[in-house]
Amino acid sequence: MERDVGIVGYLTSTPGVGGTLKDAPEDFVVEEISSPPPPSAEGRFTVATIRVRNWETNRLVRELARALHVSRRRIGFAGTKDKHAVTTRLFSFEGIPIDAVRELHLKDVEVLDAFCSDRPLEIGGLAGNRFHIVVKNLAVDEATAARSVAETERALRLIGGFPSFFGVQRFGSVRPITHVVGRHIVRGEFREAVEAYVANPLEGEDPESYEVRSALRDTGDVRQALRSYPRAYGFEKAILNRLATRPEDFVGALRALPFNLQMMFVHGYQSFLFNRILSERIRRGLPIHEPVAGDLVLPADLRGLPDRSRTIEVTCDNLERASKRCREGKAWVSGILYGSEPEWAGGEPGQIEKAVVASEGIRPEDFIIPEIPRISSKGTRREILAPMRDLVARLEGGNLSLAFELTRGSYATSLVREFTKSE
Repeated sequence: MERDVGIVGYLTSTPGVGGTLKDAPEDFVVEEISSPPPPSAEGRFTVATIRVRNWETNRLVRELARALHVSRRRIGFAGTKDKHAVTTRLFSFEGIPIDAVRELHLKDVEVLDAFCSDRPLEIGGLAGNRFHIVVKNLAVDEATAARSVAETERALRLIGGFPSFFGVQRFGSVRPITHVVGRHIVRGEFREAVEAYVANPLEGEDPESYEVRSALRDTGDVRQALRSYPRAYGFEKAILNRLATRPEDFVGALRALPFNLQMMFVHGYQSFLFNRILSERIRRGLPIHEPVAGDLVLPADLRGLPDRSRTIEVTCDNLERASKRCREGKAWVSGILYGSEPEWAGGEPGQIEKAVVASEGIRPEDFIIPEIPRISSKGTRREILAPMRDLVARLEGGNLSLAFELTRGSYATSLVREFTKSE
């Protein structure tokens, strides 16, 4: 599965302990580290801290909107989270009384706190996340596991982080296909994009899902699919409803999805390319925690986070200075998130970026999507080393327990895999 989304290889050379991740939602606990909007007694937004168990973000927002009888456009959040987890995060509700939010009743959803504000939450409006993760069913004995965990933790601390891969859940926690849909979209293959999302059965998915998707793939009977797809498949049904009345309107079918889900398709494809580029860099033995000539580094912003809006080219003349800034945590080596206005690295890093993009046969203008202009993407650059804070790794009752903090956009599973060395 990792190879399917471009993830190959490990940064650390220590042996892995194997094990099972997310054996239960309680084994993967996430708490947002955010700067909430300021309270305002007269504000028209209700901001709530909500703890949820085993909810995918888009489906949660849909059910919150239904329960409150409002459009999902009036619900804001700072970031998506893993489905198979227990997560605590903020949501904002435009024009919804605070008491209505406090009295929400949904399965495995608990409103912990709420206040009024004159500002909503927006995607990206968080500093990071705090994790507590338990890996069960380790593949080695406790003494071997203890040595391996200690060696891996030491190696990651020396490097100052781990490869900033987009985790498998970025592409769909159950059906990792957002990048496949995105590839079709940027190529203008809208029929294929729709079919990849609503049909396209995958080995290993839920048997009921596999059966109904196989039937649609084999028969093309949209109306029968509408009757047979489970009620929980709301996004698939939105597409099928559109096709039932306008059979050839594949662009309209995609536009029936929530905007942030439409964006995730294109971003998913960019993430897949990024993963391939980072995997190849690691394979070649190039460092990711400090630059080589040709790299573009991202300086720290006022919060000490990577500033993706600015890049500094690394040359032989400033290599030592740039390396020092990276070691101090004041700059980060970057990789390309390819789009319509690409900013390439130079030297060997740039050769890797261009080779991966060329292998896909795509051009910058492909990321300008006239049919759905809002999901066009100029692209950007992103740090290839994910910094971590307060890492604690220990064995408890034969399980591996990990606690740490990550900056926004970093994937905990990409850190965990360095310890387990297994998909």
